[in-house]
Amino acid sequence: MNRNTPLSAHPLHDVRHRVRSATQLRAAGVSAARTAAACLPGGPWQQLLPGVFLLHPHPPTTRERVHGALLYAGRPPVPARRTAPARPGPEYGEAMVTGPAALALHGFTSVPPLDARHRIDVLVPRTRRLRSTGFVQVVRASVPYRPETRLGTPVAPVERALADAVASLTDASAVRRLLTESVRAGYCEPASVVRELSAAKLLGRPHVVDAVEELLAEGRAVAEGRLYAMVRRHGLPEPLWNVDLCLPGGALLGGVDAYWPERAVALEIVTRSPRPAGAAGPADREHLERLGVTVVRVTPAKLRGATAQQAVAVRTAMSAAEDREPAVPVVVLPR
Repeated sequence: MNRNTPLSAHPLHDVRHRVRSATQLRAAGVSAARTAAACLPGGPWQQLLPGVFLLHPHPPTTRERVHGALLYAGRPPVPARRTAPARPGPEYGEAMVTGPAALALHGFTSVPPLDARHRIDVLVPRTRRLRSTGFVQVVRASVPYRPETRLGTPVAPVERALADAVASLTDASAVRRLLTESVRAGYCEPASVVRELSAAKLLGRPHVVDAVEELLAEGRAVAEGRLYAMVRRHGLPEPLWNVDLCLPGGALLGGVDAYWPERAVALEIVTRSPRPAGAAGPADREHLERLGVTVVRVTPAKLRGATAQQAVAVRTAMSAAEDREPAVPVVVLPR
């Protein structure tokens, strides 16, 4: 390509050929004056965003808008643009799509599809001096995030995208739908969502607090379902499910999610979610182990991604029971 070759004459099958930044155009030999002339009324090009150009006169497609938003947000600061040599190719820098648009790219069904969105939220480092403009909403991050790639597009991790989406919502039911889908569909764990919402200072909003309580309850239900599946898939003996353990004299030792009385092995799912009304609190692990009961503690994340290892841990605890002193008899009460 040289200065006399019109870019619009090239096949534009790829969105990256149809949307170019000023830096990319200069690298291709197109002067600023020629770019401005091509964007005059009735011309073959149009300015999509500051410093970003659409190389055809038609309305932009969704992918063109996303690519253009990333080019705008990812362009280097002005001093760097003046001193660094222009390089061809897309330059997103550290920019990534976040908020509802990112959730749509992740595959969420509780947000409108990407084609239906006018605004595109783009996450950039806090130090970037960049304004929201047109259909681009600039969101700043105080800590760096590693983007994930969806349909060739860099997007923020689900937890961060959720926090940015929730920040713009005032409808409690919409927040609940987002948070519930994030856990029920297996995108992330409740604890990581709560951490991100806390970092974004969103937990002080009443409609968010209510949704988080439902999120934690949903997370426990999902984790329990994974535990049931683990026991059956890996051929573990059927335990007593969701029981409270007591001393023969009646003193309550706490509740566990599964208990194998013949081996005195208990399993507890470690979550921040409250137990059902009327149920005992978490078991005192040290107290139970002094009585000869082995307590295996697992997290929802391990039940999602490492069930085989957790099944091995339970089998190991059962095998070790054969070599230790018999446990003090405990009373098992259903919840």
